[in-house]
Amino acid sequence: MRNSLGLLLRRGTVSAFSLAALCVPGGPAAAVPDPPGAEADVRTDAGARVAAEAAGLPFAQRYRALRHGGIVRAANTSVTCRRPLAPAPVSCPAARAGAAAANDGFDMSYTDVDSDPNTYNSSRATIALPAGARVAYARLYWGGNLRAGEQKPPRDNGRVLLAEPGGRYKEVLADTVVGHRVARGADAYQASADVTRLVGSSGAGAYTVAQVNVAKGHSAAGAWGGWTLVVAYEKESEPLRHLALWDGFGPLGPGEDQVVTVRDLDFPAGAAGRVGLVAYDGDRGLTGDALTVSDGWGPAVPLGNGAGPRDDVLDSTIADPAGTAASVRTPAYPNTLGYDSDVLDLGEGLRRGGDRLEFRLASPRDAAWAGVLFAAVDAKR
Repeated sequence: MRNSLGLLLRRGTVSAFSLAALCVPGGPAAAVPDPPGAEADVRTDAGARVAAEAAGLPFAQRYRALRHGGIVRAANTSVTCRRPLAPAPVSCPAARAGAAAANDGFDMSYTDVDSDPNTYNSSRATIALPAGARVAYARLYWGGNLRAGEQKPPRDNGRVLLAEPGGRYKEVLADTVVGHRVARGADAYQASADVTRLVGSSGAGAYTVAQVNVAKGHSAAGAWGGWTLVVAYEKESEPLRHLALWDGFGPLGPGEDQVVTVRDLDFPAGAAGRVGLVAYDGDRGLTGDALTVSDGWGPAVPLGNGAGPRDDVLDSTIADPAGTAASVRTPAYPNTLGYDSDVLDLGEGLRRGGDRLEFRLASPRDAAWAGVLFAAVDAKR
C-alpha cells in the first residue's frame, strides 16, 4: 500500500517526480500508506483478496531509510526460449548463453526448476546478506506479458508462490495496486508484495518463486516475465547510507522517459553508491536505452556494468556492477530474453557530492516497461 506522492508516468510525455526524506536519522523507515479510497479490493474466483489494477502506476517512493547497511536483491526469469523461428540466425542455446537475440525471434516456454507437478513455472535465486545483517524491509516484485502464443487471464496477476530457503511454497498476494496495461501488442503488468516478515525470519539463501502469471508461445511483442526480491538490511559495521526504493509501472519509448529525482540526500564528494533497476522486454543488441544520473551541477552520467553497456542497459541481464551474475540463480541464463534486474555503480555520478540526484531511464528505440528503481548511497556524516 502506498501514497502516490506525484505523477511520473504521463502517456506520451516525459515527466519528473521529486521526493523528500521520509525518515529520521537512526529511526525506522516507513512504507508509504495509501490515501483513503485509493483502491478497492477485488476477489479472484478462489475468493482470495488481491489488489486492484490500474492501467499505469506513477513511480512513488516505497521505502526510505538512513542507516548503516545496504540493499541486496535476488532475481530470475520465468520464461525462456524453446526453439527459434525460421529463419534462425541464433539457436536457443546460443541465445541463452548470451548471444544478441530477442524474445520475438523464438517460441518461448516456462522455466520450471522445482519438482512440484502443481506448478507450471518456477525459478530460483539467492539473497546474499552479509553475516550478522538484520533485514529491515523486503519486497517481492513480479510481472510479465500475458499475451504471446497464449492469453493468460489477468485475474491471476496479483498472486504468486514463494518458498524461503529450505521451506515450502506460501501464497503471496499483491498488497498494492497492480499495474496492468495493454499496449504495443503486449498485455503487460507488474505486481508486488511486502515480504519483510518472511525474509526477516528466513534470512539469506535461495528463494524460489513459482506461478508468475506470464504467457508462453510467440508473438510480435514476445513472451517475457520474471521476479525480483529487493531486501534492505541493517549492519552497524557498514557505512551510513541512504537507502531508497521506488516502484511504478509504465512504458518506455520515444517521449516516454521515466525520471526519479531524490532530494535531501546529503552525500559527500567521492561517495560510493549503487542503483538497481527492474525493467521488462529490453532486447539485447538494440542500442539507445540508458540509465543516467545527474547531481544537478553537471551533465548527466550514463551508467553501465560489464554485462550491460551504457547504450544498451536494457539488454536482458541480471547482473551486478562488475558484470558478474547477481548471486546464484537456477536457471542462470546470461540472456534472460526480456527481463532486466541490474545493479550499477553510481561512480562518477557522485564525484562532486551534493544533496540531490536525478535518475532518468530512457529507451527511444527499444519498447520496454519500467518497474522498479532502488539506490544505496553513502551519507555525509
